[in-house]
Amino acid sequence: MQSTKFLKAIESMGITCFAGVPDSLLKPFSDAIYRKHGLNTPAHRVCANEGGAVGLAAGHFLATGQPACVYMQNSGIGNAVNPIVSLLNEKVYGIPCLFVVGWRGEPGVKDEPQHAFQGEITKSLLENIGVTCFGINSFAKAKNVLDNNGCAAIIVKAGELEGENAKFVNKNSMTREEALSCIMKKTTGTYVTTTGKTSREWFEIRQRADVELCDFLAVGSMGHAIMIALGIKQAKPQETVLCLDGDGAALMHLGSLRVVAASGVDGLVHVVFNNGAHESVGGMDIGGGAANFAEIGKALGYSNVFRVESIAQLENALQAVSKNERGVTLIEVMVAIGSRPDLGRPTQTPAQNRDALMEQLV
Repeated sequence: MQSTKFLKAIESMGITCFAGVPDSLLKPFSDAIYRKHGLNTPAHRVCANEGGAVGLAAGHFLATGQPACVYMQNSGIGNAVNPIVSLLNEKVYGIPCLFVVGWRGEPGVKDEPQHAFQGEITKSLLENIGVTCFGINSFAKAKNVLDNNGCAAIIVKAGELEGENAKFVNKNSMTREEALSCIMKKTTGTYVTTTGKTSREWFEIRQRADVELCDFLAVGSMGHAIMIALGIKQAKPQETVLCLDGDGAALMHLGSLRVVAASGVDGLVHVVFNNGAHESVGGMDIGGGAANFAEIGKALGYSNVFRVESIAQLENALQAVSKNERGVTLIEVMVAIGSRPDLGRPTQTPAQNRDALMEQLV
């Protein structure tokens, strides 16, 4: 289905407010919303996480009497469960909401390993929390649920939506892959890489260099890489641990940064690649555009904070950290939007990655 037709059908249900977190399967839909309603406007708000989008949708209904549309990848259902069951549900406030959910890991469809289990339980999970599921053409049935103050989800399979894709750019010149190569050359320790293209690029750089590293590719669990890194650091206090994170991921669970900053550990380095975009799922701006993580880090209590815009500045920051590993360090790396068109995916399974890491740590 053409994304413009899909958007028009949803708007015909009386929906004028859209909020969510971008998803690769839903890119034609979110780009159609962007072309019509812009970014971060009252009609379209990109949120830090899916639960926040549900809260926004609830506020919109309370002020207008009209349901909103929340879009997400199915992996984001977990972030949305609490406000769905304790706010929207008919046994609580009875607030209607339409969900548009990209179905990664659909049974029988080849996908990445981190989506396998989530794909199996997507429909049953939604139904169990009171959200009635429909296919892509079931607008009338979904509207009937909304009209009765219920919640409905339109589940979108891979390839069901098509349309013109928007292209997003920024003014930064350093690529993330260049920065990752620099970090690999200039540091030693245990590495935790965030979900999406960061882990994919790190794996390929490692393969090209033909080196064995103590690393954990957190291909799922967006936003939790820094807490994984803290867990490793607490158990291995003498080990330098570097978390290679993304801006969208860091914002998704921003409170974790305060926990890390106040942890009292030494030698934990939090690198946040900031391009102001959800690049791994299409490049749309993160909520509110690029944030200043250096200032956030200072406010939250990181011991050492750097903001770099070039490889030379990154090298200087890494050198400074190597000379003083006291406390927790945040390095914000300003990078461009984009990656190599031939970027591959890790050939190592998650279980193999786990075992290789634990062989070195345990």
